[in-house]
Amino acid sequence: MNRIHNFSAGPATLPLEVLEQAKQEMTDFRGCGMSIMEVSHRGPEYIGVDASARERLVRLLGLGDDFEVLFLQGGASTQFLMMPINFLDVAQTADYLNTGTWAQKAIKEAKAFGNVHVAFSSEEGNFNRVPTQPEIQWSNDAQFAHFTSNNTIFGTEFSVEPDCDVPLVCDASSNFLSKPINIDKYGFIYAGAQKNLGPAGVTVVIVRKNFLAKAKTSGVPTILSYKTHVGEMFNTPPVFAVYMVDLVLAWIERMGGLKAMEAHNIEKANLLYNE
Repeated sequence: MNRIHNFSAGPATLPLEVLEQAKQEMTDFRGCGMSIMEVSHRGPEYIGVDASARERLVRLLGLGDDFEVLFLQGGASTQFLMMPINFLDVAQTADYLNTGTWAQKAIKEAKAFGNVHVAFSSEEGNFNRVPTQPEIQWSNDAQFAHFTSNNTIFGTEFSVEPDCDVPLVCDASSNFLSKPINIDKYGFIYAGAQKNLGPAGVTVVIVRKNFLAKAKTSGVPTILSYKTHVGEMFNTPPVFAVYMVDLVLAWIERMGGLKAMEAHNIEKANLLYNE
């Protein structure tokens, strides 16, 4: 096979050994006589894959029992609206940091459900930087504070999480699992899988239980309510995408976890920046 160097931002390259394993299991998933794409999503084969992927994420991120892990669909773009429709009302305010294209899209969607206070914006400088902590002007009564951890297109990244006194919400799509994170700072994290975690089609949502308890109980379409998806498989999940996520998470564990990923990513980045 003639494999090329793939520098696509997403869907991004996947570990070759993961692709080879998926290839081997494509028509017969672990002796069941069917592809993982053909088995019942409520049968033991897929239920085992789903549970394994959640357990690996919990281990890699050091999550405690105070978090829920969800595998949803629609990408980060759906989370841009799903997040505020659950946690923001017309008389309430949320803080957003405007640091690039994806932050702008998140802000646009949130404005349909409540008040948005832009606590920092680098738009005038064509999004050439992220803020220092003193530059962020949080509001006094925000329901949550939202930021984009890595700003593709403009090439800026938060090296540390912003400090705030309300639940911190993060669109981590483009650097999720590329390095360890301080999970204690977060109330909510979402990430499309297609950068570091698997193929397009599944979105990881990690939500702190005491924050989830504040989600609205009325006025939210059933499938857009996070509470619908906790402890229940409400609709058919993206079976193959979750299966691939489980394989990638197993590979990350074999490679040494998130600290090893960070060291490897720094090494790769230095090849470019040193030149």
